[in-house]
Amino acid sequence: MSLQHFYLEDQVISQENQPQFLLRLLPEDVKHLQVLRMGPGEHIAVVDAAQDYFQCQILGFEDGLPLVRIAQQLDADQDRPQLVLFQGLAKGDKMETVIRHATELGVSAFVPLVCSRSVMKLDPKKAPKKIQRWQSIAKSAATQSGQPRIPEVLDQMTVKQACSVLSQATAVCVCWEEAPQTVNMRQAIEAGLAHWQQRPADSRIAVVVGPEGGLSQEEVDLLLASNPTACLVSLGPSILRTETAGIVAPALALYELGGLGGRA
Repeated sequence: MSLQHFYLEDQVISQENQPQFLLRLLPEDVKHLQVLRMGPGEHIAVVDAAQDYFQCQILGFEDGLPLVRIAQQLDADQDRPQLVLFQGLAKGDKMETVIRHATELGVSAFVPLVCSRSVMKLDPKKAPKKIQRWQSIAKSAATQSGQPRIPEVLDQMTVKQACSVLSQATAVCVCWEEAPQTVNMRQAIEAGLAHWQQRPADSRIAVVVGPEGGLSQEEVDLLLASNPTACLVSLGPSILRTETAGIVAPALALYELGGLGGRA
């Protein structure tokens, strides 16, 4: 049975000098622990502020916080690829859907992408609150699915701004409904790994998905010029909704990199 996961923002467990200590969980995490009705003797997984990964046994509670001991230090699975999803801003709750489910799959970070055809526009004054909301969803999904890390939701970027970030990627997979069905996700990732002579576990893969209206030709040209490995990737003959592509494309990429029981 998988352990419930909790994340510490300002506590480094290796610095605790007593065998028993309090976990300084955030209030919402304390409430979640109470909802789960977890008590003394039960075990939880904890990722601390140093990104170290522990299994802790609950011994009791003091002032609502769990008193624990370290049962064992776990493998944080640091030797794994990083996948960043550049998701075209989508209206309604579609961004929330993508972030929630892609986090469950194992996406490492999200970049809300401002595109010329985006129906949704984030007011710069309201953007921080929206990003905070998406970050909260990512944390909830990471907790539920037992991810060793909470993916970061970065500030929104234009396609031009994103290109400077994409230049550092091992492979840039641009999912476009008008892409010729000649290159699939496997071929795009293999080409990037070969170009930079990297192992899958050391790679940083970028997947780009456009908004409801799709990417414009000008945006596609910018993206393809951002990195020597950048290429158009086909997700098959069906035209997928942006929120569907934002989940399917990362799943395919993670599978090819060895996640989700995949090839590696």
